[in-house]
Amino acid sequence: MSAHASLSPPMLRGRWLLLAQVAWVAAAVGALGQFVISILARYSQLANPTAGARAALAEIGLSASAYALYNVTLDTVFVSVFAVVATTIFWRRSNDPVALLVATMLVVWGPLNGLLVLTPSATAGMYPVLQMTVGSALTFVGYMTWMLFFYLFPSGRFVPGWTRWLALCWVLFVGTWIFTPFGPPSWPLPIFNVAILILWGSFPVAQLYRYVRASDRTQRQQTKWVVFGVAVAIAGTLTTIFTVGAAVDLPPRYVGPRMLSMLLMDAFVLFIPLSIGVAVLRARLFDIDVVINRTLVYGSLSVMLVALYFVGIVVLQRVFVALTGQRSTLAVVASTLLIAALFNPLRRRIQRFIDRRFYRRKYDAAKTLATFNSKMREETDLDSLSEEVLGVVRETMQPEHTSLWLRPQAADAKEDMAG
Repeated sequence: MSAHASLSPPMLRGRWLLLAQVAWVAAAVGALGQFVISILARYSQLANPTAGARAALAEIGLSASAYALYNVTLDTVFVSVFAVVATTIFWRRSNDPVALLVATMLVVWGPLNGLLVLTPSATAGMYPVLQMTVGSALTFVGYMTWMLFFYLFPSGRFVPGWTRWLALCWVLFVGTWIFTPFGPPSWPLPIFNVAILILWGSFPVAQLYRYVRASDRTQRQQTKWVVFGVAVAIAGTLTTIFTVGAAVDLPPRYVGPRMLSMLLMDAFVLFIPLSIGVAVLRARLFDIDVVINRTLVYGSLSVMLVALYFVGIVVLQRVFVALTGQRSTLAVVASTLLIAALFNPLRRRIQRFIDRRFYRRKYDAAKTLATFNSKMREETDLDSLSEEVLGVVRETMQPEHTSLWLRPQAADAKEDMAG
C-alpha cells in the first residue's frame, strides 16, 4: 500500500470552510428549490391525463388526483432521502473536502437526476432564463461531483495518478455538452461511444485499483459499503425492468405496472445514498461483511425457494390432472409445506457454501476454533496446550509473531507437581 494514498486531504478551515459551506447551501437551495416549485405543476399535469390513461385508472378504481398524488409523493420521498443524507453529512463533516463533495453530489443529483424524478420536468420552458443559467450550472455540478466521487473516494486523492487527466477530459466532455452547441451529441457515433466507454469505464477501474493497491482497512470497508449499495440498486432495478418493466417504457394504459415499477426502482436506488452515508460518516463500517453475507445467503435462498415453489405447483398440478382429470388446490398446499420444510436445511447449505466460497479464511478460522475447543476438554498437559494455543492464533489471525506468557504461579505449580 502506498503511503501517500492512505493520507487524508487537509481539512477546510477559516475562509475556505466558510466559502465551501456557502457554496453547498447555494447548490442545495437551487436544486431543492427547483424541485419544490415544480410540485404543483407536476400534480396538475398528472391530474389531467389523456382519455386512455383516465380509462385505465378507472379500471383499477383509481382517480386521476390519487394517481397524481402517488407520483408526486414518490418523488418527494425519494428526493427527501437524498437531501436528509446530504444534510447530515454536511452538518457533521463539512470541513472534510470528500464529505462535502459527497454531500453536494447527493443534494444535487437527488432532485435533478431526470431518470427517476420527473417532477422538475413539469416546469420545462416556464422559466427559460433560470433553466439556462442556474439549471445548467447545477446539472454541470451534478455530473462533476459524481465523476470526482469515483476518482477521489475515499481518500480524497487521485488514485491512480492518471485519473486526474481523465477528470479533465470529463470536465471538457460534460462542459461542451451542456454549454455549447458542438458537444458530444453532435459527434460521430463511434467517437461518442468510445468516449463514453473510456470515461465511464474508468470509474470502476479506478475504484478497483484503489481498493487493491492503495486503500487501508477502513477505506476498504468504506468502499464495500458503496459497492453494496450500488450493487443492490443495479440488481434491483434490472430485476424490476425484466419482470414488471421500466416505468418510462410502459404505455400509459398500464397504470398498475407503472406505479409498481416506479415504487420498486425508487426503493432500490435509495440504497445508494444510504450506503454512501454510512461509508462517509464511518458509522458501523465493519458490519458490512455481515450485511453482505446475509444478503448473499437470503437473496440466494429466496430465489431458490420461489423457483422451487412454482416448479412444485406446476409439477403437482400435472400429476393431479393426470390422475384425476382436474386441477387441485392440494398442489399449492403441498408446495407450501415443501418450502417450509426445506427452508432451514437449504439455508444452512447455502450459508456453508458462501462461507467456503467467499469467506474462506473466516470459515477455516471458525473450524479451527471449534476443533481447538473440543481438544481443550481433553488436554491436560500444559506444554501441549500452550503449543495448541499458539498454533490456533497463528492459523486464525496470521500475526507476524506470536508468544505466550504464563503467570508465575502457574509455572511454580507446574514445577511442584513435577517434583
